[in-house]
Amino acid sequence: MSKFIKTVIFSSCMMMASCVTVIAREVGPVISDESTVVATEAGSIQGYRDGDIYTFKGIPYARAERFMPPQKPLPHEGILKCRNYGPKAMQNQNLKFKGNPQSDNDFGFQFNLEPMDEYNSLVLNVWSKGINDGLKRPVFVWFHGGGFATGSGHDLPCYEGRALAEKGDIVVVTVNHRLNVPGYFDMSGLGGRYSESANLGMQDLVKSLEWVHNNIEAFGGDPGNVTIGGQSGGGGKVSTVMMMPSAEGLFHKAIVQSGSFARQNVNEYGKLYAQALLDELGLSVDDVEGLNAVPYERLVDAVNKSTRIVNKTLMSQGKRPSGGMMGPVLDGKYVVAPGFENGAPEVSKNVPMLIGWNFNEFDFVGGKEDKMFRDGAINQAKMKAGQGTADVYLYMFNWKPAGNTLGACHGMELPFMFNNIDLQPEMTGATEDAYKLADKMSSAWIAFIKTGNPNTKELPKWEAYNSVSEPTMIFENKSYLRKK
Repeated sequence: MSKFIKTVIFSSCMMMASCVTVIAREVGPVISDESTVVATEAGSIQGYRDGDIYTFKGIPYARAERFMPPQKPLPHEGILKCRNYGPKAMQNQNLKFKGNPQSDNDFGFQFNLEPMDEYNSLVLNVWSKGINDGLKRPVFVWFHGGGFATGSGHDLPCYEGRALAEKGDIVVVTVNHRLNVPGYFDMSGLGGRYSESANLGMQDLVKSLEWVHNNIEAFGGDPGNVTIGGQSGGGGKVSTVMMMPSAEGLFHKAIVQSGSFARQNVNEYGKLYAQALLDELGLSVDDVEGLNAVPYERLVDAVNKSTRIVNKTLMSQGKRPSGGMMGPVLDGKYVVAPGFENGAPEVSKNVPMLIGWNFNEFDFVGGKEDKMFRDGAINQAKMKAGQGTADVYLYMFNWKPAGNTLGACHGMELPFMFNNIDLQPEMTGATEDAYKLADKMSSAWIAFIKTGNPNTKELPKWEAYNSVSEPTMIFENKSYLRKK
């Protein structure tokens, strides 16, 4: 007989009778055998089934040399075991929330410290209720936060996709990709071998969407109904993918959480920065083996030093430096649209959006509003709605945990929309109110993932955004739609 863990969502007393609502999660038996094998383009892989959810971790979706575009993974013989999270991209593991010592941010977020690998981190994870069953479930692909420098698809416990897959009968995918110098140092100005070496981290994400398009049916998913979503830097990645012609048709809806921005940077002096790096390392443009042999830490130091030199030179000439931002740039081929500053990208005009921000954001003591993400979210919604080709829905998260001082801070909405309050109790307090709101928010996210419309019976009517009344769903203990 199957066993269940019962998690209390909320309880109430009425007329002396106690009513308790629970969610039952089947946890056994755990099986990993021929029944959990799926065929992919690169070969068969084996995951495991835990209760009614099939889980696959660390699936290679691409491979790449240093400073080179991603390629399809090499075919493998036999059955590849995909039952553990793969390594994350190279990064400074100390770049976590080390903010105000009076706040609870370090305790609340509980980041996972994971192994890193520059050449084997292009992996993804999949959760689904069914494999090889011919059903076409909506697919949710998650791009992690951490700006464009840090993070992974599992560096926060609440990123685990099981709860959403189980509740909504959707397929959840989380992705690792190249970051910081390996992902965003622009070498394309050198031409030749490096002519395609711009926005490599973003090229990785498009390659992950290609993998989803070509393989997700075997995991019970629908390649024709894919939603991309992300928070903070992940939201910025979603916005950037919406500007990339190579991603057209690979996704159909988009969610941006506390990651809206208006425009893309242009690396006007990219060739200078790239050549300065080679000079700092004492390498020629043809010395591929030499460049690949440079240790990651030395590479980062060389990029930082050579960038400072170029910046100083440009400023002495009265020019504005354009390098060193370590994020996406408007390169004219992979990222072609200028952003959401004066309109939404034409390449993704038919993609509905869900956009929002948290009230306190980077004020981790729950006091004041940080307006950067608010203004960016409203502007992005305004530009998207003005396009007139797809609906956009706007929200603000204003729920504050009672057990700590974090407030409605940057990232606080994550355990709620992933329906994973139990995986980050230090962050939310795991109170009855937290479970209630998580049930409502995750239902809205699932509805949007399925249909492009977040309306559910658990929330007030959520009107699509317009610039006149600016309808905005406010997520609190008693959520409501705010209008001008």
